[in-house]
Amino acid sequence: MNKILFSPQKNLIFTKNLTLNVNAQMTNRPKAIVAVTNDLTTDQRAHKICTTLLSLNYNVVLVGRLKKDSLPLQTQSYTAKRFKLCFSKGAFFYANYNIRLFFFLLFSKQSLIWSNDLDTLPACFLASKMKSNTLVFDSHEYFTEVPELIPRPKIQAFWKKIERFILPQLTKVITVCNGIAEIYRKEYNIDVKVVRNVPFLKASSPLSKKSEKIILYQGAINVNRGIETMVKAMQYIDGATLQLIGKGDISASVQQLIEQLDLKDKVIMLGEIPYQELKNYTQQATIGLSLEENVGLNYQLALPNKLFDYIHAEIPVLVADLPEMSALVKQYQLGEVAQNNDPKTLAKQLNEMLKNESQLNSWKVNAAKAKQELNWEKESKIIKEILNFKF
Repeated sequence: MNKILFSPQKNLIFTKNLTLNVNAQMTNRPKAIVAVTNDLTTDQRAHKICTTLLSLNYNVVLVGRLKKDSLPLQTQSYTAKRFKLCFSKGAFFYANYNIRLFFFLLFSKQSLIWSNDLDTLPACFLASKMKSNTLVFDSHEYFTEVPELIPRPKIQAFWKKIERFILPQLTKVITVCNGIAEIYRKEYNIDVKVVRNVPFLKASSPLSKKSEKIILYQGAINVNRGIETMVKAMQYIDGATLQLIGKGDISASVQQLIEQLDLKDKVIMLGEIPYQELKNYTQQATIGLSLEENVGLNYQLALPNKLFDYIHAEIPVLVADLPEMSALVKQYQLGEVAQNNDPKTLAKQLNEMLKNESQLNSWKVNAAKAKQELNWEKESKIIKEILNFKF
């Protein structure tokens, strides 16, 4: 019989060599730094980008900011870094963040910089020029037309100047929908690819559905997203609750509205939920809402994360009568388009949807089919193409 001899010294040498080999492999991999201005807790798109870059053999670092109320981050296969900043909003915040990001990029050894949205682009663009790094600009929204900037023309003009200066110089640009892509193509004569905010294709895990009917909104609690209308509509809806997942600039005023209308038992604010746990809540819903108002081109062209999350959770939807969203819902027969933004009209439409069980089931079946086409596995092929991937 052969004997297996164990040598502590040899085992120690083997372990050290294995560690050195792993570290060498990590060092030899190209490094990508992905930049966002949020706190990384709920950013599904940034996570998907990082996951795709990992699959392309990049060593990935995701950079954001740390807020006073930020939730702890869950462990991922990539590195996450959050800056502690002196300011939390306004011009000083954006200046503070971009200065920190610029010096971080300047003293890091990356080959790829991935800039998410216009508010990270100044630092990313300057660093990429100085270090001859590949730069990808990923526009999640039409930043200069967000509702927060429309009533502030001077600040809006400042960001527009940055956009006009930098975008014509870029060769790798992606965005979330055809509408925004077409605007950039016409205005700056650049090639823009569309990578929609679709989830990974995963089988829906069977959950025991709650007996109550749930109307769901998930996303930022910000202006012009139809949230106040949703809350007011609940005065006229029985047999269902409205759940609001997220937080934002108007969270406090929405809570006040709920109390003012005595809707504490019918409208529940669940706050911010990490994206890793979000699907468990989405799957419990009966109907998902996306009722952005037609204020500015950004919302007019919106094709948000939440709509695709609803589809992948196989729940029917009610969306605003805006071009990108309504076209998608009609194409795949996923639900209905809101008639207008009047609370009583909205409540009437929701009541009719909630009562029609056969139609709800039909929309669910259509969602299950639609997600076979609308998924990150298919959409991420565009990322590989724009990076001319050769690893």
